[in-house]
Amino acid sequence: MSEEPVEGPLARLPEDYFRKPSSARVWDYWLGGKDNYAVDRAAGDAFIEKYPDILMIARQSRALLVRVVRHLAGEVGVRQFLDIGTGLPTLNNTHEVAQAVAPESKIVYVDNDPIVLAHARALLTNTTSEGFTTYVHADVREPEHILAQARTMLDFEQPVAVLLLGILGHAADTFEQMRAITSSLVAAVPSGSYLVVADGAEVGVEEFREATAMRGYRLTTLDQFRACFEGLDLVEPGLVPRNHWRPEKTEVGGNLPPVASYVAVGRKP
Repeated sequence: MSEEPVEGPLARLPEDYFRKPSSARVWDYWLGGKDNYAVDRAAGDAFIEKYPDILMIARQSRALLVRVVRHLAGEVGVRQFLDIGTGLPTLNNTHEVAQAVAPESKIVYVDNDPIVLAHARALLTNTTSEGFTTYVHADVREPEHILAQARTMLDFEQPVAVLLLGILGHAADTFEQMRAITSSLVAAVPSGSYLVVADGAEVGVEEFREATAMRGYRLTTLDQFRACFEGLDLVEPGLVPRNHWRPEKTEVGGNLPPVASYVAVGRKP
């Protein structure tokens, strides 16, 4: 990607936007994408130097999304997905996975990074005529605003899968804020809905702790993770490292030692 601001929505951003690393662009860099700048690559390399396993986590994050969405759309029968903090489009996005299983699936993406907005058209390429895919430019720290928008697009009388993959460590400065966000979202969706949260965990890995602190990313303890699922029924295998959540037999990473990024899926009774 050019080091000069691109045309379109990004061209109207303040110049300092391109001088600070963006979480979405750093993640894109770790995945080998092209939608990143020198400042993002520098931040990404500094993290890798501290915690090289982040590259494995980044690669496995997409594999985890595929497994979770395939399970929810296939085995469970969910047809509505609210994907908050979606990041830049890549292979096997939520709508592609869900609509491959159930063509009538409806997906609402949410993000607040202007570069994601600039790429929303590519992200919103529907894969079926039966379902739909749309985008809301909003901040996860304002769940009521997100819900107000989502209610105009999704049927909140039917189950909704709420996905929060790798976003709360960036957006929630405290556990109390994280809990408030998840509580608001869960309270709004009906019985039979699902909450999926994946984030960096505080499990005593010093290198990971130092690297995330350097980026201003808050780690979540396992007890705090569990508290976000209070009142929900955890789907097997429960709260586990993301590379241990129902890995495919042929999937790279499934038999590797656990990483410091955890995930849980809970069903609202």
